[in-house]
Amino acid sequence: MTGRYVVTGIGVTAPNGLGTERFWSSTLAGRSGLGRITRFDPAPYPVTLAGEVRDFAVDDHLPRKITVQTDLMTHLALAASEMALADAGIDPARQPEYEMAVMTANSSGGNEFGQREIQALWSNGPRHVGAYQSIAWFYAASTGQISIRHGMRGPCGVIATEQAGGLDTVAQARRVLRGGTGVVLTGGTDASLSPYGLVTQMPTGMLSRSADPDRAYLPFDIEACGYVPGEGGAMLVMEDEGAARARGAERIYGEIAGYAATFDPRPGSDRQPGLRRAIEGALTDARVTPEEVDVVFADAKGVQGADLRESQALAEVFGPFGVPVTAPKTMTGRLYAGGAALDLAAALLAVHHSVIPPTTNVARLAPGCDIDLVRDVPREKSVRTALVLARGHGGFNAALVVRAVRD
Repeated sequence: MTGRYVVTGIGVTAPNGLGTERFWSSTLAGRSGLGRITRFDPAPYPVTLAGEVRDFAVDDHLPRKITVQTDLMTHLALAASEMALADAGIDPARQPEYEMAVMTANSSGGNEFGQREIQALWSNGPRHVGAYQSIAWFYAASTGQISIRHGMRGPCGVIATEQAGGLDTVAQARRVLRGGTGVVLTGGTDASLSPYGLVTQMPTGMLSRSADPDRAYLPFDIEACGYVPGEGGAMLVMEDEGAARARGAERIYGEIAGYAATFDPRPGSDRQPGLRRAIEGALTDARVTPEEVDVVFADAKGVQGADLRESQALAEVFGPFGVPVTAPKTMTGRLYAGGAALDLAAALLAVHHSVIPPTTNVARLAPGCDIDLVRDVPREKSVRTALVLARGHGGFNAALVVRAVRD
């Protein structure tokens, strides 16, 4: 055991590509998955755009006996988990069951399943509500279903810190590995694009109401008007580096080297937001200096005040325009608990391939956003250390450092 914890498998279910290869090629090419909502008629709603995983046919990935008792968020998590395990070359049936763990993030629960059952209750009465409603809506449903499907009986859990959850759960996976567990399947997915799910998001006032997919989600731009919601996410296989090498892992994408989390003060307080402290804490945990960071994957909310605060935190740590910054989520929307997990997958791929993916459609940086934003086309450069940021609704901040592993 080395005490260094690495990612050996990645599985992606994203609006701009199902599977890691398709997601990565689409991201580097600047192909967006944003478009008009197709799962229901969005005309009566002020928000009409979303990042849907349009090419996902659940019957191609899961048996019917599972799909009837689970929500789309769990379908996406199960599919991504299968991809990650295959990518890592791990057959759970050949692993000690109590040495495999599952840690996921979720923030919205099974909205689509829940809406269907609630409509049955209102229309026809309680006898028409299925028994699986009691579990399909639950935040921990994906963790439970993954654990059952693969016989993973080690430590299992779920974290619900909205967008920050995709990083928080990876940090929890690292703690579990430190405790002696052999393999952890970790990450996050969300799927909150039912009418009920969409309406519950609107009171924040942060969703973009633009009907133009190319102008709806413009983080750090002078015309930023909110963010586009999305669904999907990513799952990762994590192991101790020594154990991964001993079993002959085909590839190691990178090391989970540092992490920190903070919480913002209440609105109206004269205390500073916590994002800068999270960044500094993650760098300290990883034992790297700001000068060693090759790229930052920004939270990039697309809300002008939030973008300015993130830009200021980056400038305070790295200096104005001091580090390349990217936000490929402009091609997927914000995926809530799945968003930071997908950003982390992109950061690992950036380290693995030494290329920074672009931020699309941002034309003019807003005043005060003094960042070196990688725009429209990838930037070829050596990427050995990447910082991923996430902020969850309600004040959660998380920062995570990944770095290349030497052969």
